[in-house]
Amino acid sequence: MTEKETSRSSKKIALNLLLAAVSAFVLYQVYAISFPSDHNGNRSREAGTTASPAKNIVQIDVLNGCGVSGTGQKVTSFLRASGYDVVDMGNYKTFDVKQSMVVDRCGNADIAKKIASDLGIDPANVIQQISPEYFVTASVVLGKDFKTLRAWK
Repeated sequence: MTEKETSRSSKKIALNLLLAAVSAFVLYQVYAISFPSDHNGNRSREAGTTASPAKNIVQIDVLNGCGVSGTGQKVTSFLRASGYDVVDMGNYKTFDVKQSMVVDRCGNADIAKKIASDLGIDPANVIQQISPEYFVTASVVLGKDFKTLRAWK
């Protein structure tokens, strides 16, 4: 073998190795997208499904039913610090709500009662209104008793 042929052979080997490495990287990326992992690196068994921690996310909207400015922001901050995902804040349909309440939107009264407990809302003020129009686990409606809630203590 001449020096020129050896040089060409070395280049071909290097190019083939580079091609193999790029192919392996592309295949790994396709696999990673098709089978996402949780935070511990565990792969989902079904393509396109999320790992179980996402099922534990409690999404809430906070609605001002007392008409006092800033109450929704204060409760939102408190709930987020408590580990809840507050996805929306707004006004309730009226500002004459006397007692704060938690509205179960997904049919899981235990979660709604836990939210009420964390806020200091009487469990008697947990109601259920399941509707496909809502994409949250629960709604917190702030009433005129908002200063008695844990967010203010």
